[in-house]
Amino acid sequence: MQKIKATHGLWSSPISPEMIGDSLKFNDVQWDSDSQTIVWSESRGKQKVLVAKTGTDAIRDLTDSNHSPSGRVGYGGGSFTVHQGIIYFADKGRIFKLSLEGGIPETITAKFGNSAGFKVSPNGKHLLYVHTYENQDVLAIVNTDGSQWAQKIASGDDFVMQASWSPAGDKIAYIAWNQPQMPWNGTELRVISLEYAANNSPRVISEETLTGDTETAISQPEFSPDGRYLAYISDATGWHQLYLYDLETHEHQEITSGDIEHGIPQWVQGNHTYGWTGDGAAIYYIRHDKGFYSVWTYDVDNQVSIRLHALDDYTFFDRVAVSIKDEKLAFIASNSTTPSRIISYNAQEGLQVIRRSSTEAIMGKQLSEATAITWAGHDGEIVHGLYYAPHNQAYENHGNVPLMVLVHGGPTSQRNAK
Repeated sequence: MQKIKATHGLWSSPISPEMIGDSLKFNDVQWDSDSQTIVWSESRGKQKVLVAKTGTDAIRDLTDSNHSPSGRVGYGGGSFTVHQGIIYFADKGRIFKLSLEGGIPETITAKFGNSAGFKVSPNGKHLLYVHTYENQDVLAIVNTDGSQWAQKIASGDDFVMQASWSPAGDKIAYIAWNQPQMPWNGTELRVISLEYAANNSPRVISEETLTGDTETAISQPEFSPDGRYLAYISDATGWHQLYLYDLETHEHQEITSGDIEHGIPQWVQGNHTYGWTGDGAAIYYIRHDKGFYSVWTYDVDNQVSIRLHALDDYTFFDRVAVSIKDEKLAFIASNSTTPSRIISYNAQEGLQVIRRSSTEAIMGKQLSEATAITWAGHDGEIVHGLYYAPHNQAYENHGNVPLMVLVHGGPTSQRNAK
């Protein structure tokens, strides 16, 4: 147990520097289209590794020390995607493809700029992604077999992110914005309509802006599997709320409400804080209130949201992934007494821990639980915080314990109960 000397005396911490150094960091998690294989990205020091688990099989590394998949667009994120047994990832200025069964990664693009935010077309023939070169973003498409050069599909804006396909493959939704805006200040939701030549090469026939402006941040557009709706997140009300755009009636509907966040500022390319079920009947989404996160499901037909109490033991969730079949969920999850984990859940199989970020040698009772508190700031505004009251036996009979104040400098993120 490490001893730390301070002006108020000697106190003990159950966490050693070695424990911190040995821990993993999880970056993203996704399901393959077979709904049996879960793939995630984890950082082991400076090395990023793609890892998979299929059914009851053992966990296996997909990439080795020759690769460290990283998007390197803007603030990073969105370094891989998986579709029909093939994983696509960015590394060293190229895009690679690799079978989940193993083998040597194949390149499908030349070394040029950086790429992120990958989405495979419904027919599996095209890879959609964000490409950046000399501080200029474009939306690009390349054949998944690497047989043709990549082509621009949308350009002219300073930044783009979070592109997605319609289930028919004839539309693409994406987010765009321009300086001096940042993606949490003001963005636009664009929809491109495509047609295909005889050689299956896509061509843009029209483009429209559905919503968003320099004062409204739109993010994470995703088409429903039946092609009826386009879901997205908007902060038009002052809070991130989830919306549905009806592609038939052209109406926008806000489906969450209240002074509660249902999205996060878009620092990185790979954010996915909600996901459609395979039949398009429901959306699973994360909401967070005063630093505490919970998982909810929205029934599209009945227009009602229900909290998923089976996951209430966790207070932080990130990167929700919903499988096409069986409504299997996967998250990066934690709470103030449980280190970060990859977990999965569905009603039939219950909650399962797929991967732990550390040995979890520290018992939960040795750690402090977070409590939401508020106080008045110097300007009279309400300030929110999380208080971790010391209760470890090591503090007994040692007088006053130190108070550590950790302040996030902003401009948009926050401390969470994790």
